[in-house]
Amino acid sequence: MPTFLKRGRDPEAVAQGDAAVRTTVETVLADIEKRGDDAVRELSERFDKWSPPSFRLSDSDIEQAMSEVSARDLEDIRFAQVQVRNFAEKQRACLQDLEVETLPGVVLGHKNIPVETAGCYVPGGKYPMVASAHMSVVTAKVAGVKKIVACAPPFQGGPHPAIVAAMHLGGADEIYVLGGIQ
Repeated sequence: MPTFLKRGRDPEAVAQGDAAVRTTVETVLADIEKRGDDAVRELSERFDKWSPPSFRLSDSDIEQAMSEVSARDLEDIRFAQVQVRNFAEKQRACLQDLEVETLPGVVLGHKNIPVETAGCYVPGGKYPMVASAHMSVVTAKVAGVKKIVACAPPFQGGPHPAIVAAMHLGGADEIYVLGGIQ
């Protein structure tokens, strides 16, 4: 007779939970589609206690966040980003364009062209995920993406300074503080 350390939830309870989540998500999306930024602001206040004049951080907002990060933490962020950047550059060097004429007049190949804009979401509502900024923003920069927009949820009612610092130092062109539900 097997001994269970933990049993899975009842399939019916799982299905009910899934249906409730789906209904909530559909309601939120419909509200945002109908009311736009007003709905996003209301949801941000409701779920994250965050309702700034603009979800996009200004240069002074970024400077303020940077000033709240200790010198040691900034040093650690820079060190981590150098490591990620170095490896991403080695990876990028392996991606070579290819063009070959397989038959007279038949040319096949591929070309590595970075996307124009990348959106990088850095999780961190409950636990700041600073490394996600390195892995997404820095690698997009190395790939040659022209515009990098980074977003992270508020942490305890505002932007998490270390996440903002990591996104900024990594090369994000725009930084937004906005939760995942919106």
